Amino acid sequence: MLHFIQKFFQASSKMLKYPFRVGLGASRRTQTLSLKTCLQQNFSPVFLRPWPFSSFLVCMSKTQYYHTSPCTFKKQPVLPARPPKTIMYLPDSPKPAIYVSLAGLIPFFAPPLIMVMAETYIPALAFTQMAYGASFLSFLGGIRWGFALPEGSPAKSDFLNLASSTAPVVFSWLAFLISERLSEAIVTVIIGLGIALHTELFLLPHYPNWFKALRIVGTLVAFLSFVITLLLKDIYPEKGPKRPGQVE
Repeated sequence: MLHFIQKFFQASSKMLKYPFRVGLGASRRTQTLSLKTCLQQNFSPVFLRPWPFSSFLVCMSKTQYYHTSPCTFKKQPVLPARPPKTIMYLPDSPKPAIYVSLAGLIPFFAPPLIMVMAETYIPALAFTQMAYGASFLSFLGGIRWGFALPEGSPAKSDFLNLASSTAPVVFSWLAFLISERLSEAIVTVIIGLGIALHTELFLLPHYPNWFKALRIVGTLVAFLSFVITLLLKDIYPEKGPKRPGQVE
């Protein structure tokens, strides 16, 4: 045992006195072996390595590749805030526009409301509802035409804007043309309202956001009122005066 201890001190003194040089040339960098290296070289035949502890260290070193400290996580870039949906701009509408729009919805939901209260399906009221919806389609086409004509308007007076304004008018004309079949005429008005809303929101997005919000609300109310009228035709019996031009 004393022999190995003397050998260890001799080796460590030699390594400290004559450092091992790494590399050649102008750098001449030196590197001194540590005390741990000397112990491993001189006492490895005498002392057995603690294999269980070393295997545990190896396992811990491997798990470092799979588990990362929270401090090393990269900061995620801050995304810009999403713009609010179109319907959220409804409170920004001018009060006169809100009041006039609400008053303009009365002819849509008044006929089915009266039929529900009377528990009868009245064709004359359904016809007036369809006629108002067709007139409303013509009004929407006039809005697009008038919006594109002034100078400096974001909507140019090109073929796309002016021709698209005639699409609601065509559906309005078709609805009156087939008014003898009232259910088909109501469906035609519903299709025209949907196409007009899709065009104004996605194909020609030049209207103010508050006006788009009003258009969404108005279209939804008109759509629901027409659907209720079609359902009441099958639920309640048909009574009351006939609508104008109805064939017996």
